[in-house]
Amino acid sequence: MPSGVRLQVLIGPLTFRPAPMELVGAVQEAQVTQNAGQRSGFQLRLALGRGSLVERMLADGSLDPPTRVLLVLHLDGRPQVLSDGVVTRHDVARSNDAGASTLTLTGVDVSQMMDLIDLSDLPMPMPAEARVLTLLAPFAAYGVVPMVVPSVLVFAPNPVQRIPAVRGTTFAYVSQLADEVGYTFYVEPGPTPGMNTAYWGPEVRTGQPQPVLTVNADAGANVESLSFSFDGTQKTVYLLTAFPEQVRVPIPLPVPDVSPLNPPLGRKIPIPLSYRRMNIGRSNPSGTDDATARMDVVQTLARGLARAAQSANVISGSGSLDVLRYGRLLRCRRLVGVRGAGRAYDGEYVVRSVTTTVKAGEVKQRFTLGRNAQISSSGRAQP
Repeated sequence: MPSGVRLQVLIGPLTFRPAPMELVGAVQEAQVTQNAGQRSGFQLRLALGRGSLVERMLADGSLDPPTRVLLVLHLDGRPQVLSDGVVTRHDVARSNDAGASTLTLTGVDVSQMMDLIDLSDLPMPMPAEARVLTLLAPFAAYGVVPMVVPSVLVFAPNPVQRIPAVRGTTFAYVSQLADEVGYTFYVEPGPTPGMNTAYWGPEVRTGQPQPVLTVNADAGANVESLSFSFDGTQKTVYLLTAFPEQVRVPIPLPVPDVSPLNPPLGRKIPIPLSYRRMNIGRSNPSGTDDATARMDVVQTLARGLARAAQSANVISGSGSLDVLRYGRLLRCRRLVGVRGAGRAYDGEYVVRSVTTTVKAGEVKQRFTLGRNAQISSSGRAQP
């Protein structure tokens, strides 16, 4: 492990404690993947020597699902939680060569524990936000702290007319409630070991950017590779097609793809090439049922704003970096600046995914970026 870098492993059935030094010494590689819109996951590859502590723990069930595993990277004395999840499977690779046998633990963040029990038909006569908080409460045992942003769609259903009921598991239902109002739901580890933030709210593309990713700058570069692409057919205009009761002609209303939480990240906004209709108030004329036809105009608009914002990210980037050279861990779902990629691609991006790999002698990250416009509007990431 490079000087100033240390990987700490904590393990336990529910609560956790530092893993034995022999187990930490057996770690050959740790890999953690965070992806916006998906769950986070980890893989831990361990040397599996005959009669070793790892083999004994494997035999006595100490590493069986759903054992909780925390990975904390200490970078220049600063602890940063890489992953907090539960083991979902393990794979053993035996070898005839001495010292070549391995055990790979694969796991998912603690939201996996929210997706095991079907709670369908459990009545919950309360607003969506209260349902989310109630369903997440039992997972405080895993350090889950809800961060719920109230939506403009808060309403208390009339129990005489309809009593809302859970459909599916906690994770599936809370994700569905988020989708219905154009929100996102995910669980993120940290900021302290043992704590997990369960975020239910709008996907925010604003805030303080992370340190600039610099490419094509000789000794000043802090990334190993960086490439970009522009998909001109991805951007879609969503049309809310309203069917007023007294009007026979449908009224199309375009949904904007920018908002205070999703501002344009450049000055040159691509022209949309695709169009998609979202009906309000009734099924579409062809008779095929549109999911949004059963929603009111506010609900449909909220979902349309989310869909339009997602489709607007037609500029993407991908690359890799050495964490020691960059100076910190690149974080998913945050802004980051790019410099040295040229006038069209310099500027701020949203980090869409990050895969962190820790092994002897190095800490590397692979990442993908996205944004909705070209040519930097702020100039902060310009050469």
